[in-house]
Amino acid sequence: MKDGFIKIRCISPEIKVADVSFNTAKIIQSIWDAERDGVKLAVFPELSISAYTCADLFLQPSLINACEKAVESIKEASRGKDILVFVGAPLKNGNALYDCAVAICNGNILGVIPKKYPSCAEDTCETRYFSSPSGKEAQISILSSSYPFGNDLLFKCSSMPELTVGCEIGSDLWSVSSPSEALCRGGATLIVNPSACSEGVSRDDFRRLMCKAKSASLICAYAYCDANENESTTDCVFSAHNIICENGAVLKESKPFESADGECTSEIDTFKLSYFRKKSTAYPNENLMRTISFDLKNEKAVLTRYIPSHPFICEDKTQMKERAEAILTMQSRALAKRLKASYAKCAVIGISGGLDSTLALLVAIRATDYLGWERARIHAITMPCFGTTQRTKSNATELCASLGVSFDTIDILNSVNLHFDDIGHAKDDRNVTYENAQARERTQILMDYANDRGGLVVGTGDLSEIALGWSTYNADHMSMYNPNCCIPKTLVRHLVDHIACTLDEKTKKILLDILDTPVSPELLPPEQNGNIAQKTEDLVGPYDLHDFFLYHFVRLGYAPSKIYRLAKIAFDGIFSPDIIYKWLEVFIKRFFSQQFKRSCSPDGVKVGTVALSPRGEFKMPSDAGAWVWLDELNNNKD
Repeated sequence: MKDGFIKIRCISPEIKVADVSFNTAKIIQSIWDAERDGVKLAVFPELSISAYTCADLFLQPSLINACEKAVESIKEASRGKDILVFVGAPLKNGNALYDCAVAICNGNILGVIPKKYPSCAEDTCETRYFSSPSGKEAQISILSSSYPFGNDLLFKCSSMPELTVGCEIGSDLWSVSSPSEALCRGGATLIVNPSACSEGVSRDDFRRLMCKAKSASLICAYAYCDANENESTTDCVFSAHNIICENGAVLKESKPFESADGECTSEIDTFKLSYFRKKSTAYPNENLMRTISFDLKNEKAVLTRYIPSHPFICEDKTQMKERAEAILTMQSRALAKRLKASYAKCAVIGISGGLDSTLALLVAIRATDYLGWERARIHAITMPCFGTTQRTKSNATELCASLGVSFDTIDILNSVNLHFDDIGHAKDDRNVTYENAQARERTQILMDYANDRGGLVVGTGDLSEIALGWSTYNADHMSMYNPNCCIPKTLVRHLVDHIACTLDEKTKKILLDILDTPVSPELLPPEQNGNIAQKTEDLVGPYDLHDFFLYHFVRLGYAPSKIYRLAKIAFDGIFSPDIIYKWLEVFIKRFFSQQFKRSCSPDGVKVGTVALSPRGEFKMPSDAGAWVWLDELNNNKD
């Protein structure tokens, strides 16, 4: 449960129809096995104690009485076990019979939840046996003991309040007003669903879609536990299609008929869900639910859920192509709108032969094509100086020629040397002034060049550089519009590669060489062999790591120690823990210290879930200190 992770398991054990003793023994053994595996919450299918397909046997008192005794047996068997369990049983309350889920923890029955909307579909007739709760029944008696009863029960973990569990049963999920909606408004972060849904063509797709949609719309985790093929096959068959979702994403599922037990285990992140809830105004706590406390040991769960190393990149190649096109369309349409709204006669871009300016140029081409402009109205300017290499200069020149845009070379060496004379800076002193003077001279040229031609300066800086402050204040930090401002470096590579594959072989070759060029501001003289001497990732760290840190820090609000823990899993075998820790410290320090640059950043289009615009996306004082976050990381390193 450390860092908000809790291991949950959906279990569809072997059963025999109406054999309560056999089913109870299997459920108890499954509970013990799950607890031994570190599972903190287990869900069993609908009516799992009796089996779902008992039909008119549900009207027999012998079966119902046996199920009551079985609930008591499971309760006693759970004593001393650090696990919360939801098990399905037919239980009577007064003169009515209900399709129920019983919440059990460490030898205690916490409450009983009835199915709110018994189904009467073509392959089932639950209403023949089970009543719909009226809402007036607040208690239920099981073997002379009274327990909370109703659809308004929430189960809250006292050792981790972010874990608040609600329950709905089976077809309650796709009812017009499902119980989960009220439960989540009341504070539930996890909804469990003991279910028995017969299989049919495409039903698995519908089931998965419903679980994903419910977890997304309610900002919750959703654990759906289905009956298996051991149910009666008189008229239908069940497949143990178990699904665990979190905020619209499937964490784990057992495919239909994948195995006899359909066991499905993953870890949900309650801290993440709680963070998203805090950011949303749609979930005020209504306090209309009855809350029942339970306790679990606050132990560290061994994570089995997949942690992607590149959270900004879709790993499915087909989906990534679609996403790339969507991003490029948003970038280019936004830039087109700004060009049109500002009555710009042309677009002006500083082109270096590097990745970011290449992407900005490609986006500008799409924008001007959309506007119906000739490509000559894009003015690409390369401004070589002390650190410019032949490779990047050549790539910039050849790319612009291949794309058919206007191209100028303005050598700034003399201007920068004159500036050094003006401020009394020694030309052999290669400090930050030496570097920044070049960047500021380039921006001055771009701005004045655009003014002279009635143009708009298109920015090139990407999201990763903005986060780290890897730009010169009032230089490449500034532009008139920046279409790259929400594109992290790892995504820039994919977008350029995507475009390269759509162009002619000559242009593609140039773009692939740009992709292969080390990332560098080229502000220090090249090495003797002409290679780039100043490599950005040697100075600030690998962008693969920084983009990972950025996503989890800004998008998910994770604490540094949690980011460190996840990064060690995601980059296992790629970066050592010491390297990850080193660059995470750098990220935190730079992210805080460089906020002043973000506070006055130019306009730019938001294309994803992470943005740092001070006008609405991310607000932070420019003089905030990072010590709380650095201390948290240091104190929880191990």
